[in-house]
Amino acid sequence: MAELAGLEDSRVRAVNEKHGDDHGVNLTRLRALAKRLRTQPQPELARPLWATGDTAARLLALLVCRPKAFTRDELDTMLREARTPKVHDWLVNYVVKKNPYAEEVRVAWSADPDPVVASAGWALTAERVARRPAGLDLPGLLATIEAEMKDAPDRLQWEMNHCLARIGIEHPEHRARAIAVGEHLGVLEDYPTSPGCTSPYAPVWITEIVRRQQEKAAPGNA
Repeated sequence: MAELAGLEDSRVRAVNEKHGDDHGVNLTRLRALAKRLRTQPQPELARPLWATGDTAARLLALLVCRPKAFTRDELDTMLREARTPKVHDWLVNYVVKKNPYAEEVRVAWSADPDPVVASAGWALTAERVARRPAGLDLPGLLATIEAEMKDAPDRLQWEMNHCLARIGIEHPEHRARAIAVGEHLGVLEDYPTSPGCTSPYAPVWITEIVRRQQEKAAPGNA
């Protein structure tokens, strides 16, 4: 904790706080610390780091932990304690996705009344749409997105939109429907996008990524 405190930078904190993250540790330095810790015997270091409640310590915990070591109940508790967007995002992507209970919590969280918890369920669903779609009801997901995404809170809306885009990108048979849903809802249509970046507006996102995939697959570009 003393070492993390020594890495605190007020300029980094000012930038992070604009995005809801209350820490001032440069993430490159945080990753370097995690890499060093992983080379030394540090039994169960992740849990006490998480228990501090400190955002930088929790991010470090997620980098040094063994993702498969957490129980389903621990994952659920950690998600509800996560508080900040970066901790929430790293927990889902670095830990939950690699945990044997990922599918169980995906189903439970997607139906949770807390929109922040539900957003984690939708993030896991987007992952399944792209990597393990067998067994998913893609038309049903599109219907739910069309009915609920427009008025969903920001974080939940973002993940539902991600799922919509993944369906359109990865599943050609549902692409026209996914684009039509995105056009009908208009969610993130006016989202500010930096030059060279792809808009998160689903119809544009889908069309652009598919174009790149087709260009890469064209003869002569292998």
